[in-house]
Amino acid sequence: MAELENPNMMPNLITFLSSLLEEVAESNDLNCGFKAQKISVFHGLTRPTISIQSYLDRIYKYANCSPSCFIVAYVYLDRFAQRQPSLPINSFNVHRLLISSVMVAAKFMDDMYYNNAYYAKVGGISTTEMNFLEVDFLFGLGFHLNVTPNTFHTYYTYLQRKMMMLQPPPIIAESSLSFGKGRSLKVVHLCFNEEESSHQKQQLAV
Repeated sequence: MAELENPNMMPNLITFLSSLLEEVAESNDLNCGFKAQKISVFHGLTRPTISIQSYLDRIYKYANCSPSCFIVAYVYLDRFAQRQPSLPINSFNVHRLLISSVMVAAKFMDDMYYNNAYYAKVGGISTTEMNFLEVDFLFGLGFHLNVTPNTFHTYYTYLQRKMMMLQPPPIIAESSLSFGKGRSLKVVHLCFNEEESSHQKQQLAV
């Protein structure tokens, strides 16, 4: 999309994606004591010291992939969370899931992309670990990598609306989504039916 080529658009999108993932991770950290969660290759022994914002900024700076890859990576993370309910996105796995999703999206979307060794350096992990993460991420997605133009537009429009609502007044009356002051602590995310082009609210990585 032409909007993604706007030099001011991507930094705002990266910032919003970071805050969204941070909210999801924190929510699932709180819920970890109530629901069984499986340990996977994405799970670190400790929480990374680098913030999600700084990590995603680093990926954006050095990956040199097309802007669309970050929307597709977001789609992949949503699919992964829906297909792997026992592996919710939390502060122990979000960084590895991020680098995996962007790398896979770049390989699927771009004609030219960096290899696994390069992404490993960007992500601060070994090439061997990056290879394992890629394989597990692909299996976690069920190799469902295709993103139709309609699905891409739906996710991108959702992100646009959310970002617009976080901006200061003037309030855009057409926006149908809103953040209520008394909203639930649970993270609500839009999951989409790609075949029917309809969407419904669902919790991301319960």
